[in-house]
Amino acid sequence: MSRYRGPRLRIVRRLGELPGLTRKSPGAARKDKPPGQHGQNRRKRSEYAIRLEEKQKLRFNYGVSEKQLIRYVRKARRATGSTGQALLQLLEMRLDNTVFRLGMAGTIPGARQLVCHGHVTVNGRVLDIPSYQCRPGDVIGVRDRDGSRKLVKANMEYPGLANLPSHLEYDKNTMVGKVNSVIDREWIALSINELLVVEYYSRKA
Repeated sequence: MSRYRGPRLRIVRRLGELPGLTRKSPGAARKDKPPGQHGQNRRKRSEYAIRLEEKQKLRFNYGVSEKQLIRYVRKARRATGSTGQALLQLLEMRLDNTVFRLGMAGTIPGARQLVCHGHVTVNGRVLDIPSYQCRPGDVIGVRDRDGSRKLVKANMEYPGLANLPSHLEYDKNTMVGKVNSVIDREWIALSINELLVVEYYSRKA
């Protein structure tokens, strides 16, 4: 399945808050009512359905395809320590998400567009690959042209998240950010049980 381009609030109503997908939130009348003609299904959800929902949270929040997510799970399994935490760190350290967390875009899809259109530089060079894995020491900046700087400056007035994670630093005047380390689990904004995602892929990846 390719990247989702449909109504974002429909996904938020189904899966809960996804800070990377959209800044909007459903109205009070719809907040606790899933989409569909009959709203909340009263039947008890199976364990598979619960794991699937957690997996879908990752997919929609970070904007990755099923194939990409499977590759990330396999890579996380090869890493030392907790597979679930390694998976979240791989997704959080993507360039598009890093641009989002720096406040240069209001959502991850918006950050991906900035990267793909060549507005973002990494270590002084324009990089248009959203899936690039940022490493400690990487310097994230804005391309030195008026259009790019104006666009990012407008985005910075309405950042997606208020707090800058401890592994990043950002100078709003120069529009330059730096990756100091790998993100800690406590700074991951998405509310998710990553162990259920690992269990979901236990037979698939």
